[in-house]
Amino acid sequence: MTKLSPHLGVAALLTTVATIITTSNAFAPPSTLHKNARHHAPATTTAARSPPSTSSSSSSLNAVPMPMLIIGPMIRRMREEKDKKNAPMASGEEAKSEAPGLRVGANAWKWPPVWPYDGNFFKRTAELNSKGNNNPLANPMAMMTGDADANSGENSTDVVFDSMKFWEDKSEVRTDLDARVAEKITNHYSFYLRDGMSILELGAAENSYLPPSLKPNKHVGVGAVQSQMEANPSITSSMVVDLNKVIEDEGVDNDDFEKLCDEGFDAVIMANTIDFLVNPREVFKSSWRALKPGGIMIVPFLAKDAYVEKFDEAFTKQWRDMTDDQHLWVAGSFFQFSAGEGWEGLKGFDISPEDAKKEEEGMLAKLQQKDSDAPCGAFVVQGKKKSMAEEVDENDVEGSIKSRLWMLPTLEDRDKKLVAPRLARAYDSLDSQQDKDLMFQHCDSLPKIYASLIKMDQFAFTFSMQAQLAADLVGDPDFEGNDLQINNLKMGLGLRKPSKDFWAPVGKLTAAMAPEEKVNLLAYIVPRFGSEDPTQGEALEAFVAGLEPTFAVIRSKCPNMKEADVQLLGSELLASEVLKPGLSSREEFAVWMGALSEVDLEFILTKRKSFKEEAKQEMESFKEEREAETKRVEERREKIQEQVMAARENRSVVFNPRTGKMEQIEKKGDGFFQNPFN
Repeated sequence: MTKLSPHLGVAALLTTVATIITTSNAFAPPSTLHKNARHHAPATTTAARSPPSTSSSSSSLNAVPMPMLIIGPMIRRMREEKDKKNAPMASGEEAKSEAPGLRVGANAWKWPPVWPYDGNFFKRTAELNSKGNNNPLANPMAMMTGDADANSGENSTDVVFDSMKFWEDKSEVRTDLDARVAEKITNHYSFYLRDGMSILELGAAENSYLPPSLKPNKHVGVGAVQSQMEANPSITSSMVVDLNKVIEDEGVDNDDFEKLCDEGFDAVIMANTIDFLVNPREVFKSSWRALKPGGIMIVPFLAKDAYVEKFDEAFTKQWRDMTDDQHLWVAGSFFQFSAGEGWEGLKGFDISPEDAKKEEEGMLAKLQQKDSDAPCGAFVVQGKKKSMAEEVDENDVEGSIKSRLWMLPTLEDRDKKLVAPRLARAYDSLDSQQDKDLMFQHCDSLPKIYASLIKMDQFAFTFSMQAQLAADLVGDPDFEGNDLQINNLKMGLGLRKPSKDFWAPVGKLTAAMAPEEKVNLLAYIVPRFGSEDPTQGEALEAFVAGLEPTFAVIRSKCPNMKEADVQLLGSELLASEVLKPGLSSREEFAVWMGALSEVDLEFILTKRKSFKEEAKQEMESFKEEREAETKRVEERREKIQEQVMAARENRSVVFNPRTGKMEQIEKKGDGFFQNPFN
């Protein structure tokens, strides 16, 4: 048995332990050792391995069998759990039509409802250590050891990392990928890129890793260093652009780049760049715009430590802190939160060479790492651009509206999912095609609406209420989202000081109304502003002046009616008859109100409340029908896949393009037929 000298240093001690572990099967249970005995040196007994002893007590101890080790099964379970975690989240059928290494299938992704990352997530080390982030309280150990400077926050200044200067200073430094890794990226590209394609490369440098035989129609490089792109033989034209300079929630801030995106590309590739992006959502938005419908974006990246020695300063916090598995999902989230359902076929791949270094945790794994020259891991996330609806498909109104929302800024994914079905119902409720067309165009005003709604207390003014208000506003043909309408929306929501002649008295007189009823009233009032028609201004004045008299009439005729119901009934009767010019004058409305009896008013109120309940039930039915349709489509898709699988398993003849004939083919060992003519 190897003896451990007490004089060994820590490093030598760990190395010796690792040697024992990896050569003696020390952690394997007895049954495993016995089973593998013919592959190793003959097993020796405990007594034979022990030093000679002349004492009887020592002999009796050696006669006692060694207790079963428990660490072996524990390590095995840990490895099984790890293998389970690393198992591909994609079906075998899906993998058949994709490049090798499919790890995450299109239906496996799960996302939070809103953008989950804070600002520090994409900062570089220098920025994290600057003013505002250099807080001693954030580092208790620094305080305990006395290393924290109590005045550091006051004396330090904000650091802005100049990425363009960094890359220019590194212009002579080459990435120099391991040939095995570069080959994997090239092979992946070859599966999806074809001759004649137009290709846009973001983060372009001296090597694009494209297949040498590929003949694209054009290959435009967009990078930080012109000299590197000029050294790239694949690029046909190039442009220096700072991908980290963006317009928030819109895209990359560069006019020439925006014009370039308008040309439309078949593919966008972005290799080994995602780890340096500080505004990835905007870069992916620009990429989506640059693609033609059906075009593909392919984003390869390497393991987190692949070139840390060369470009460490430029890495973002998320790249430093997260594992390679997490990077795969984070990269997928950039697709999701840039254009949502505007991407389809989102997939993640592990294209690491077979002998690549594994990202292990714990001292044992590090001790067992033998080959320091092993290549790093490599991964890819990719998706295709869906076509945006230019006009409404009457058979799928909600789908058409959803596509209109894909690239809208300000709205979170949660908001889009809530507002889309409500907009579809509002669209269906409109009578004329002209009003429907206007509403579809006015969907572009949703960011202006939500810019105000996101400032509201989400507990008092729920996300569902926000979505309903937004849908009601857009569904009104008179709502254009102009500045005057948005300003009045803010006053109605209490986000701006209310006007003395309108919103202040309206708010005071309708104070008892339920919040959801106020939302309905707000949606009816706001579109009336911003009109150049002078009669519309007169109608607004008549509405605010008529509120108190109308409430007084209802109270006198219905003395037992609750004040909230009085305000609801009076405001809606007045709004429906007076707010739109050409319906009823203030005097005509007063005469009509005077003729109504208590029974009439109670009936109108009951009808109004039942309408609300019916609308709620209709919405629930709409959701149930949509879920049933989604389930039906999914079941049909699965059935088609089963049929395809069965056809592949049973197919025995195939067309041979060389002879122009159908010819017999043989089954492989796995039960499938191999097409020799591909």
